[in-house]
Amino acid sequence: MAGLFTDILAEGPGGRTLLAAVALVRTWTLREYWSSGLYRWLLGRPAAQGLAAAPRELRPPDPVVGRAALAGQYHLAGTGFETGPGGDPWDRPSPSRAFAVALHRYVWLPDLLALGEEGAREGLRLVLGWDDLFGVAVTAFPWSPEVLERRVFNLACAARRLTAVASDAEAERLVAALSVQARHLLNDPRPGRTAETFTAAAIAGCTLAGPVGERLLKRALPRLAACLPHAILADGGLKTRSPQAGLELLFDLQTLDDALLQRGREAPQELARAIDRLSGAACFFTLGDGRLGAFQGGESSSRRLIEAALATDTGETKPFGYAPHSGYHRLQGRALQVLVDAAAPARGAWSLAACGQPAAFELSAGRDKLIVNGAWSPLAQGPNALRLAAAGSTASLGEGSAGAPLSGFEAEALGARLIDGARRVEARRNESDAGVWLEISHDGWVPGTGLIHTRRLFLDAKTDELRGEDAFNPSGEKAGGRVTAYAIRFHLHPEVKASLARDKRSAMLKGPSDQGWWLRNDASEVTLEPSVHFENGEPRRTTQVVLRGQIPPGEGARARWKLSAVES
Repeated sequence: MAGLFTDILAEGPGGRTLLAAVALVRTWTLREYWSSGLYRWLLGRPAAQGLAAAPRELRPPDPVVGRAALAGQYHLAGTGFETGPGGDPWDRPSPSRAFAVALHRYVWLPDLLALGEEGAREGLRLVLGWDDLFGVAVTAFPWSPEVLERRVFNLACAARRLTAVASDAEAERLVAALSVQARHLLNDPRPGRTAETFTAAAIAGCTLAGPVGERLLKRALPRLAACLPHAILADGGLKTRSPQAGLELLFDLQTLDDALLQRGREAPQELARAIDRLSGAACFFTLGDGRLGAFQGGESSSRRLIEAALATDTGETKPFGYAPHSGYHRLQGRALQVLVDAAAPARGAWSLAACGQPAAFELSAGRDKLIVNGAWSPLAQGPNALRLAAAGSTASLGEGSAGAPLSGFEAEALGARLIDGARRVEARRNESDAGVWLEISHDGWVPGTGLIHTRRLFLDAKTDELRGEDAFNPSGEKAGGRVTAYAIRFHLHPEVKASLARDKRSAMLKGPSDQGWWLRNDASEVTLEPSVHFENGEPRRTTQVVLRGQIPPGEGARARWKLSAVES
């Protein structure tokens, strides 16, 4: 109830300012206490007593990254530095904040462990080096929920292999470090990521032996069981609406399920239900190229990752066509597969990575991903502006936006939540032997232009063509008396080549399979423009096809387009 109240309060500018002020005061007060010697002493009591389980990290490691780390070469979140073999990455400034987040999360640790004993010894050296410098006091960045949650998870999964190459004193230090960090994690759960927080703490509880492990489990498991039904919707989507975040939580819960089995503990019913739902959603969000659709602050991930997450699937599960609770539609043809965002972005603390890109879609043709979104994620080496409509394969109007991230004082306190986005999104779907028809209307542009955007899509089952129409109609609310420009964007995957036809009105798209596709339209202007698509936080240059036109004041406009295969 308190979370609902704060989300409602945060909708208005005055409410956000009040919440931000309260949050900052709370943060400053807690940081003063947490940085005290007394608090750090209490975190260490009772003392940890060794290890009881070895949780398995189910994400496939990358030995190439591990060998680079072994040589002192760290390339994280799109940037990097070198320390040389045996160097200390903790005593120098990071090239970017995203790099520092990844470094302090120990994201390199699973890759090092893939190298065997040599990698484990280097991992132990780095972990103890971190503890020497940052483990003595609870400080703001290294101990922040954003960083700590993943570090606890990675350290818990690596603990058994690290202690196997450690001396007794080093093993004692490592176990104590895991215990202390897991306890603090439970004292500072991150809003919008409570399921991930309690999962990491519960995995640490499974890992640690004695009263420390039991107390962590006693605190974490009931809280996890209570928050899972709230964070995971009935169709398997997360409340954040990020497909990638759902895949990552699926991995974490699978690790916890295995760790509880190792401890001989019965898993909560909510855990098994969550794993089933997330697995079904991962199948739903996977397109023909074997990767996820990139929506709402998530990237596409890799085929290896998705295959690993669904390794226990029997193959009998078929993707459903509509995820009614998380608000996505899937249109399936013979070669074409389309995922469409047909709901409003998340609100409140769930919207920290949300994007204002209503009615955006991604499309694959066989194994070729053709049309994508920008795939901005919280670790992307790119600004928050890439969360706006222009970075999605959807329409934008004028110079405004259909939602924007918080900035300044409010963002410092509450995070870069998305505000003022579309709130009323309506979708209608019909299926028949002829194909699938979908209509989406939203009010994201009403405040600035007075116009309703309606996107109509029809996937023809016989011709395997996708036909679309984007219409802009007056909402009845008062709008400005100026002409409004519109742009309809089709961002292309970096591996897709695009060229305009001689008439400068149609675009030819060709993916890695060399199958060509025509994007025809009746817009007044068609251009090919630069774009960017993120993979593993790094920007890749690509192209976008942009249809442009103008809407006279008080009137409406529409643009029709069609994607069809080039006949051989």
